[in-house]
Amino acid sequence: MSVQNIDKKTPCVPTPDWSTTLNDEMETGKEETAEKKRENNLQYSISEDVSSNNRVSVINKVSNQMDHTNNGSSTNINHTPVHGGASGSSLATPAMPTSQSYIAGEVALTPTHSHFTPQAINPHSAMTAITPMVSGTDQAKNSIKVQNCVSTIHLGCELKLLDIYCRTRFSEYNPARFHGVVMKIIDPRATALVFRSGKVLCTGLRNEHDSYIAARKFARIIQKLGYPAKFLDFKIQNFIATADLRFPIRLEALQQAHGQFASYEPELFPGLVYRMVRPRVVLLIFVNGKIVFTGGKTRGEINEALDIIYPILRSYRIS
Repeated sequence: MSVQNIDKKTPCVPTPDWSTTLNDEMETGKEETAEKKRENNLQYSISEDVSSNNRVSVINKVSNQMDHTNNGSSTNINHTPVHGGASGSSLATPAMPTSQSYIAGEVALTPTHSHFTPQAINPHSAMTAITPMVSGTDQAKNSIKVQNCVSTIHLGCELKLLDIYCRTRFSEYNPARFHGVVMKIIDPRATALVFRSGKVLCTGLRNEHDSYIAARKFARIIQKLGYPAKFLDFKIQNFIATADLRFPIRLEALQQAHGQFASYEPELFPGLVYRMVRPRVVLLIFVNGKIVFTGGKTRGEINEALDIIYPILRSYRIS
């Protein structure tokens, strides 16, 4: 077969121009590389300027540059950029809903600029220690101090006071001044008034227990002297306590408003005498806010008297 026949049967295919195609792809790659560099430069400028507290001016500058780069696409300054195309989700850490609760040590996913970072949630972190407020009555009750506890017993026999005075130590007897023997002991420190009828009044103690111990010791001393003394009818007769309200009081106005229960004669005594009917407690009220309670047979009566008198004295406070 000749060469001419071959040329007629086989059609000629034109050779593509590969050089033009390669040049177009290289130019496209260069444009994409330049575009990425411009975006990186813009992001770098944002991060640098934000650290210097110029975020608003930076966003304005970036929006102008993006207008030229993206052919007229605009960026809203007040719009917060979103992550992953989600609309309405801010890049900042969202506030935790008040109705949502977490167990101590539970881990919650907090969205950030690039990924989700695990963050430990402590439900007690937002709690603040609240100290309960103490009312004025409670403060006054805390200032109550028992100064004296008076008790009585009966020995069940008649006594010879001169004989007891001559045979005991730490005792006094002067019938011209007082018709009883005054006896004292050291532990607990107490004083007893011994009468001919066998009644003994014990004073000088700060609580009921010490008063009971002292009364038994005085009865034992009388027994050792040869008298058939017994320990009968122990009773707490009187509590003497003090309290400090820590505010001055208008005693004249108090006496005028409560004249049925109060008496105030500053020429004779600097305090106002207030006699309660129930509980049967007598109060000595001074202008500086100090109070002396007397006549109460229990601590409860002292506290009850303070609960009653405190709001009254509060209304006559000198401001």
